[in-house]
Amino acid sequence: MTRNAGTLPIGRGPEAVRQRIEVMERLLERSFTIPGTRQTVGLDALLGLVPVGGDVITALMGLYMVWEARNLGMSRGAMLRMAGNVGVDWLIGLIPGVGDVADFFFRSNTRNLRILRKHLDRHHPATATITL
Repeated sequence: MTRNAGTLPIGRGPEAVRQRIEVMERLLERSFTIPGTRQTVGLDALLGLVPVGGDVITALMGLYMVWEARNLGMSRGAMLRMAGNVGVDWLIGLIPGVGDVADFFFRSNTRNLRILRKHLDRHHPATATITL
């Protein structure tokens, strides 16, 4: 499968889902490097600076990964863990100051990507990719 730069696959297959969720996690958690450091941040941390609205937007974006998990047929328990990660991130984000700091340490989307990758590696091993 060839892709044009900057486009995501539209299909419902596990390989397309893997690519979309990896891009979503990178966008939310690791889009930018803080100058002078090796620390990365994404839209989750940046939009979290906007009181309430930013946290709602990033929670909805995080729930997209749960929706993709449902489409893959993941277990209800795994999806509840994923939704719980998003919920904890959202609740902590509502606390001014604390939520902004927590975005550096509690990366719910990275946790959810790990859960999704585990499922994909077990049930759809052909979609596995090697990352360097």
